Amino acid sequence: MTNKKISINSDDGKSAEFEVLQGTHGPGCIDLTGLYSKLGYFTYDPGFGMTGSCKSGITFINGEEGILLHRGYPIDQLAEKSSYLEVCYLLLYGELPSTDEFASFSATIKNHTMVHENIRDFINGFRYDAHPMAMLVGTVGALSSFYHDSTDISNPEHREISAHRLIAKLPTIASYCYKHHRGLPFMYPDNSLGYTENFMQMMFSVPAQDYQHNPVAARALEVLLILHADHEQNASTSTVRLAGSSGANPFASIAAGIASLWGPAHGGANEAVVNMLENIYNSGETIETTIARAKDKNDPFRLMGFGHRVYKNFDPRAKIIAKLCHDLLDDLDGDQPMFDLARELEQATLADPYFQDRRLYPNVDFYSGIILRALNIPMNMFTVMFAMARTVGWISHWLEMHSDPEFRIGRPRQIYTGHATRDYPGAS
Repeated sequence: MTNKKISINSDDGKSAEFEVLQGTHGPGCIDLTGLYSKLGYFTYDPGFGMTGSCKSGITFINGEEGILLHRGYPIDQLAEKSSYLEVCYLLLYGELPSTDEFASFSATIKNHTMVHENIRDFINGFRYDAHPMAMLVGTVGALSSFYHDSTDISNPEHREISAHRLIAKLPTIASYCYKHHRGLPFMYPDNSLGYTENFMQMMFSVPAQDYQHNPVAARALEVLLILHADHEQNASTSTVRLAGSSGANPFASIAAGIASLWGPAHGGANEAVVNMLENIYNSGETIETTIARAKDKNDPFRLMGFGHRVYKNFDPRAKIIAKLCHDLLDDLDGDQPMFDLARELEQATLADPYFQDRRLYPNVDFYSGIILRALNIPMNMFTVMFAMARTVGWISHWLEMHSDPEFRIGRPRQIYTGHATRDYPGAS
């Protein structure tokens, strides 16, 4: 991990050397662990964009080259060849499963798809018009009161069974949030079905009639889950790690991640894309005027779904999901005008020097909302779908953190800019 050192000097003439750590891929990272004790300094990094908060072997991103790897496997290969449950196993355990290992893992997940009956009552306690994400945050946080037999975080078996329960139960809970919001009866899971097919059955079937599965739609959802399974140290994953660093149980930690994901700058981006496309389509505005507005500094309009905090090249997930849009919409004969508009907007921006110079390429959110909409998933469920997919990434990082010998409670520092010391009136 270490191949060189750098020297830092302080204003009072002190000097100290710090190791440069090197991972399997990516730039070097200066280990500033002893900076304060040696030189009396802290670092200042708003948003932690230049700070390595942990060592991780789960996901690697090279934003300059548009690379995303899970445990070393490129995301495009996983999306083409793998299944969501196999990716779950890979993220959790570090290797692709053998046939027997996958069969055992799948059986374990299916064994945990049911939720305690009182959870149905818990969800029914929310207002009829409660936002599905509000229900999801509250319900996942409450799971520790139902499954407190596996919340001893010092016990590896407890940690593992909690991970399995979260992966298995999130589709059930997500479907219940949707059903409650729509005033429809809850559907029990059907363990004869695959992971995505089971979720779609719980979402869209009703007791009065049989539900007809569409394999193209199921595969589209499967790939969407794979593409969102993990994405390194983003805001919600960092939230899970920070909450978990205090010793919080896994259900509370994942609930914290869901709350972070709820923010429009994180999990709500695909919803913003669909709203933007609808506004453009309904207004009759041309692509040319839309592009001009996006480049006008005096216009508050923002082009949603372009650019990324990490990727300075094409988001590798966007290439996969664009093809998925073609396949799904052709099969469903669905939201073609909206997709055509998205394609025109993409081609126009890719050919425009303004966006080329700023490396503003379409990201995964640009197309994921169109797919979810084509699957008849309402916009207020978009972020719930994201949370369902990302749960395995969150719990994988939580597990990794608890097996890290350098694990300690997170405690960022600050630059204090308030009042200097002053006396309370009347104090002597």
